[in-house]
Amino acid sequence: MTDVPPRFTQAVLNRKAAPKTAYKPSGVSATGRKARSFGVRLWAVKQSRALEWFYERFANVFLMLHPMWKAIGYQRAEAPIKFVEKHVKGFLFDCRMCGQCVLSSTGMSCPMNCPKQLRNGPCGGVRANGHCEVEPDMPCVWVQAWSGAQKMEGRDKILTVQKPVDQSLRETSSWLRVTANAAAERDAAAQPEAIQ
Repeated sequence: MTDVPPRFTQAVLNRKAAPKTAYKPSGVSATGRKARSFGVRLWAVKQSRALEWFYERFANVFLMLHPMWKAIGYQRAEAPIKFVEKHVKGFLFDCRMCGQCVLSSTGMSCPMNCPKQLRNGPCGGVRANGHCEVEPDMPCVWVQAWSGAQKMEGRDKILTVQKPVDQSLRETSSWLRVTANAAAERDAAAQPEAIQ
């Protein structure tokens, strides 16, 4: 008698064996994420070069709007921009609003989706099929990140070591932070020229 490989993962078998009730808890299970969100995330990784191109132009527009953000006040602009950012990036990348977005460095695969929230590469538990050791039904975020980064012009950015997450920036707009930092760098670079 030959051994037939199992058709289902242990997580699927556990869900099937669980008692059926009308109550469905929301977002409490590690394996409770929807396959649809994986699908959109995987699409974003496949389109990483196009999204990189778009984001470069989007960042330039935001930087051109710096005088307006400054006049309104970055703190006042935070709430509406954060609302839009959360929904757009939430849909495309399953964004967790860490406030320190590194999508352009990680092949458009958000490292905050890693159950271990690893920011600098995969753990030692990536399965042979490229899936996560914690959530067996989920493709490993870092396997996808490497795949997406290879399609991007800035493919070497994935080799940059990321800083640990600053939890005080959680639930803030990284779009506005990047814009404010880019404007400060631009102004600092222009300053010596004005003195000479």
